[in-house]
Amino acid sequence: MTDNSFPHDSFDDLLAANAEYQKSFKYSGLTGSAAKGLAIVTCMDSRINPLSVIGLRSGDAKILRNAGARVTEDVLRTLVLATYLLNVSRILVMPHTDCKMAENDEADFHKLIDEQYGVNTSSLEFRTSRDQLGALASDLNRIRSYPLLRDGVVVAGAIYDVKTGTITPYEG
Repeated sequence: MTDNSFPHDSFDDLLAANAEYQKSFKYSGLTGSAAKGLAIVTCMDSRINPLSVIGLRSGDAKILRNAGARVTEDVLRTLVLATYLLNVSRILVMPHTDCKMAENDEADFHKLIDEQYGVNTSSLEFRTSRDQLGALASDLNRIRSYPLLRDGVVVAGAIYDVKTGTITPYEG
């Protein structure tokens, strides 16, 4: 039988931090729209603070994160909603340096997880690529050619350097 109760022992630190956060909460006036008309597709890597990287604040942009900053079906679905309903007119795809998803092949991850944890993940597509710039070019093209995005949306790519904080525009 599965216990569906909230696992307080694993999350009480977060609940305590939220109680402190509530005391100075200042975002109740924000809407669900991207105030700066921007969506950022970036990696889940915890070294990236996407809004700070480009001088924005809460409410300014929509942030889509996944392993490797890849443009998946779910990212496209979300961008369609964002471009029609949430004021997004610009999309920045921003992978980063020192990314594990760009250092290994798909088969390497499946093998590692199977060997270390005994779990067969071969039914999943991790979308790894050792050619990070090639993957970025492909993802940018995938967005630009997606027929369901709102007309006039501007799409760009840049690589974020986790050691210096620099973003380098992809000129492809």
